[in-house]
Amino acid sequence: MPFVILILGIALLLFLIIKLKLNTFVSLIVVAILVALGLGMNPATIAGSVKTGIGNTLGELAIVFGFGAMIGRLVSDSGGSYRIAKTLIDKFGKKRLQLAIVIASFIIGMSLFFEVGLVLLTPIVFAVALEAEVPFLYLGIPMAAALSATQGFLPPQPAPTAVATALGANVGQVLLFGIIVAIPSVIIAGPIFTKIIHRFFPSVFVVKKSLPAFGEIKQYDLKDTPGFGISAFTSLLPAIFMAINTLYQMVLHGGKEIAKPKGFDAVVAMFGNPMIAMTIALLFAIWSMGFHRGKDMKDISASIVAAVKSIAMLLLVIGGGGAFKQVLIDGGVGDAVKTMMMHSSISPIILGWLVAVILRVSLGSATVAGMTAAGLVTPLMTSLNVNPVMMALAIGAGSLAASHVNDAGFWMFKEYFDLDIKQTLGIWTVLETVISVVGLVMVLILNLFI
Repeated sequence: MPFVILILGIALLLFLIIKLKLNTFVSLIVVAILVALGLGMNPATIAGSVKTGIGNTLGELAIVFGFGAMIGRLVSDSGGSYRIAKTLIDKFGKKRLQLAIVIASFIIGMSLFFEVGLVLLTPIVFAVALEAEVPFLYLGIPMAAALSATQGFLPPQPAPTAVATALGANVGQVLLFGIIVAIPSVIIAGPIFTKIIHRFFPSVFVVKKSLPAFGEIKQYDLKDTPGFGISAFTSLLPAIFMAINTLYQMVLHGGKEIAKPKGFDAVVAMFGNPMIAMTIALLFAIWSMGFHRGKDMKDISASIVAAVKSIAMLLLVIGGGGAFKQVLIDGGVGDAVKTMMMHSSISPIILGWLVAVILRVSLGSATVAGMTAAGLVTPLMTSLNVNPVMMALAIGAGSLAASHVNDAGFWMFKEYFDLDIKQTLGIWTVLETVISVVGLVMVLILNLFI
C-alpha cells in the first residue's frame, strides 16, 4: 500500500507541475500533505513533519546556497568568469579548444548554477567558435557536459550538497570523490560524445554567424577584468577549504570525522565546514571582485541582491523536497523500501541511482529527484551500512539522467543551440544520460576500494 500511495503522489506531483503549471514548491507541499494522509499519518502530526523536513533540509544550506550564488555573481559581474574562459582558451590554442572549454566550464560551474553558467559562457564560447571557424556545438557540448557534471556531483552546488546533507555524508569527501567521478564523465560526455553524435546529426555541426536566442550580449574588455589567478582563486576558494579539511582527515585520521575536535583539529574542521568556508569566501569575493576592483558598496550590494533573487525559488523548492522526503520517512515508505530490498540482489547504490533516474524522468528537477531519492533510500542505506558518500554520488548521477521536456535545461539547450525538439532529444537528453551512466559506473568502481 505505501508504494501505491507513493506512485499516486508522484503522479499527482507530475500533473500539478506539468499539466496545471502550478509552482513546484506549492505542488511539493500540497502533495506532501496528501501523501501523508494517504499513508495514514496522524493528521495532527503532518504539519510537524512538513516543518521538520523543511527546517532540517535548509538549515545551513540556506547560507551555503545563498553565499555561493553571491560569490558566483560577484565573479561574473566583475568579468572574472570571462577572464577565466578567455585565458584558458588562449593558453590551450585552437587544437585543444575543447579541453580549454571543459576546464573553464568546470571551474566556473563549481560556483554558478547551470542556468547561470550556460547564459554566461554561451556567448563567450560562441565567439571563440566563430573566431576559430569551428561549429558551435563542437565546443558547446563539452561546455554543457562540464557545467552539468558540476551540478550533479560537486558541492557547494545545491543538489549534491542537499543530498549529502540529507544522507549524513561528509560534504568534503563528496567533493573530492565527486571530482574523480566527474572527470571521466565529462571527458566521455563531452569531447568523445561530440565525435559520435556528429555522425547522427551532421546538419547541426555548422559554423553559425549569430545566436538567435540572445539579444544584447554583454561585452568585456579584457584589460578591465580581474586577473585569471584571483578570479579562479575566488571561484574555487570554498572548494579549497573543504578539500583541505577532507585531505587532513584522510591523512591524519583515516578519513573519519572527529566527534569533538580540539586544538588544531578544531581549527581545520571549522574552516572546512561548508558554512564557514562559504562565509570566508564571500568576504574575500567582496574584496577581490568588489573593493579591489574600485567598486563601491552600492555596486557590490546590487550584485548580491541579484544573486539572492536568482536562488529564492530554488531554496523553496529544496525545502519542499525536504518536506516531501520527511513525509515519506515518517509515513513508513522508507521502511517499506528497506523491507522490500533487504533480501534483494540489487546493489543499494544501483537502487539509489535508479530511484533518482525514475524521479528525474517523472519530475524534471534534478534537485527534487535527488532529495526525494535520498529520503527513500536512507533507511536502506543505514541498515545495509552503505557508504553515504557513494550513495550521494550515485543519487547525483541518477538525478542527471534523461533530461527532457519537463526540464528547464532541455529548453535552454534547445534555444541556445538553435535546435529542434528531435535534435535536442538526440543530443542533450543523450548527453545527460551518458553523464549519469558513466557517473554510476565510476561510483561502483570507487565503492570497491572505499
